[in-house]
Amino acid sequence: MPNLLPSDLSALADALATASCDDPFRLLGPHEVEDVLVWRAWMPAAHSAELLTDADAVALPPVPGHPGLFAGEVAGYDGSRPGRLRFTSDSGTWETHDPFSLPSTLEAGDLYLFNEGTHQGVHHWLGAQPMTCAGLEGYRFAVWAPNARSASLLADANGWDARVHPMRRHAPSGVWELFLPGVEAAHHYKYALTLASGERVEKADPVGAWQQNRQQTASLTAPPLPPVPASSRRPQSTRDPVSIYEVHAGSWKRHPDGSYYSYDELADALIGYVVDLGFTHIQLMPIAEHPFDGSWGYQPTGLFAPTSRFGEPAAFRRFVSRCHDAGLGVLLDWVPAHFPEDEHGLARFDGTALYEHADPRRGYHPDWNTLIYNYARHEVRSFLVSNALMWLERYGIDGLRVDAVASMLYLDYSRGDGEWLPNVHGGRENLEAVAFLQQVNTALYGAHPQAVSVAEESTDWPGVTRAAHQGGLGFGFKWNMGWMNDTLSYMSRDPVYRSHHHGELTFGLVYAFDENFILPLSHDEVVHGKRSILGRMPGDRWQQFANLRAYYAFMWTHPGKKLLFMGAEFAQSTEWNHDTELSWHLLAHAEHRGAQQLVRDLNALYTGEAALHALDCDARGFQWLKAGDAQGSTLAYARCGEAGELMIIVCNFTPVVREGYRLGVPKRGYYRERINSDAAIYGGGNVGNAGGVWSEDTASDGQPASVSLRLAPLATQIFQWAPEA
Repeated sequence: MPNLLPSDLSALADALATASCDDPFRLLGPHEVEDVLVWRAWMPAAHSAELLTDADAVALPPVPGHPGLFAGEVAGYDGSRPGRLRFTSDSGTWETHDPFSLPSTLEAGDLYLFNEGTHQGVHHWLGAQPMTCAGLEGYRFAVWAPNARSASLLADANGWDARVHPMRRHAPSGVWELFLPGVEAAHHYKYALTLASGERVEKADPVGAWQQNRQQTASLTAPPLPPVPASSRRPQSTRDPVSIYEVHAGSWKRHPDGSYYSYDELADALIGYVVDLGFTHIQLMPIAEHPFDGSWGYQPTGLFAPTSRFGEPAAFRRFVSRCHDAGLGVLLDWVPAHFPEDEHGLARFDGTALYEHADPRRGYHPDWNTLIYNYARHEVRSFLVSNALMWLERYGIDGLRVDAVASMLYLDYSRGDGEWLPNVHGGRENLEAVAFLQQVNTALYGAHPQAVSVAEESTDWPGVTRAAHQGGLGFGFKWNMGWMNDTLSYMSRDPVYRSHHHGELTFGLVYAFDENFILPLSHDEVVHGKRSILGRMPGDRWQQFANLRAYYAFMWTHPGKKLLFMGAEFAQSTEWNHDTELSWHLLAHAEHRGAQQLVRDLNALYTGEAALHALDCDARGFQWLKAGDAQGSTLAYARCGEAGELMIIVCNFTPVVREGYRLGVPKRGYYRERINSDAAIYGGGNVGNAGGVWSEDTASDGQPASVSLRLAPLATQIFQWAPEA
């Protein structure tokens, strides 16, 4: 009779009872002992156990001194099939396959690349993966927690008892793994980690594809989603028209009782609305799971999981697919800069600063009370790069807008003297973050050439949209925060004073082609006491709307792609409130419908005319015609296409009609007035040029010909050139 529990295994057996066993596969399942096969089974709630074979049931007697541990000799078992156990407790009898009789399903190559920092598919093997092992269907659970003393699975399958399913350690990778047969989709689970201190913590899955929301913090097993074919993605480059409608999914519209629209309901209502307005893309504020509504998604705890506020992951996939069917691209706000300190999340995940930098001078963000990723850690880079690629691969997202890039780039961001650590050269640049951004952009464009990455970067960091191999950060586009701040400042001034601030309109053209820019009027500009875009405009109600329309037409004809936050298209009069839906009732008023119609017409003109978009990021596409009329607060410029297309734009930012306004033009011919923001259809006074004007052979403004225009008050007028013939 062999010793069923050798002395060298006694400590492991003791640890089972306290959910602190770090090597369960050495103890449990089938093992050769003195040339005899011994099977050890573990179920803390049971008082008897049997191993079920083809012939009969083999009793596994209790191991004395170790309640819940059973062991016995097994004859005639060749190990070619997984073991099946029958347990009996005071509450009944049940059968289950023994997970501790199954081999590991992790690949050494995955572990190596993960630890090296170059793995781009962490979401394929960490987390809960549906798979077949030894002919059994179930889910494999794998989590990175290198400094934990032990790891166990907490799940519906084990009654949330951390003792039942201890996990296998893969040293030295720091990954723990367990395949659990019979688990199906929508199964709740967490990881119970025993820390070096002996304390136990319960953590949601960092790579979980489905998470509960708010006070409920468990992960759920998600059904598999096949990769999205690349052909379904919308191509986009600097030569394409890009007009983005930014959306907060929880407050665009709500049900009468205040409840959220589901992903499917959003698809029903939102997509047609955006298509009708002529936008090319929807940009969703962060969709990754986040516990606090008031963070708007910018403090995510489930980076791999679309928020369950609006439905399950497959429903989000349907939303993206329906956008593509309607011809819309989908961009996603992505937050790799920081994460919150929620107990179930990444903070001190295994009792150490695992995902975050250990030194608070680099690992804590004072603005948002959040933790900053440690970009120097190889596994963190694998985690984040894989997450970026996952959204494109699994859900078909067309690109990522990367939040708070400036906070990543500068070690002294929002920090005073003595509150930050310099880099190895003594500088303020975060060299590890720079390398990470270059890595993620290189990976994104390498795997998905049709995709796009966009930086929200508010400084003059050089080469944000230059390729990484050329020393840049590798983004496709950058938000032009300087243009936004300057022009909103100008527009908020009373026209009486605008002549003294003319440079706020023109300065953006000094650097307009240094990067590939997007002009953003985003959610950040309509919160925290800044007022709505309409609310920033000076004057009485008529002047406010006229200023807004003139500004929109100026924006849509200015070099750079466009982004407008939801509600601004119909001139919402109050600040955005994430707890309620937009003020849709305002569309009962003609002024608001007029603003909406102008946005619709501007999008149609912008997307339809190459002169307004093909050279958005190329100096050849812009020419000043009259930039220095500060006293008159007017601007005039040309937008050009590569095939000779020409549009002339004239802005009058005073409430005065200007008759006989002489403007030099580069070509002779007819200048058709395509859009006048003062048109009656938009709510204006209909001051214009009767459809267009012919050029005259009178040189002006350094041009060979000129036109005499009637400029509407507080208006932008857009003219399209046609040859004399």
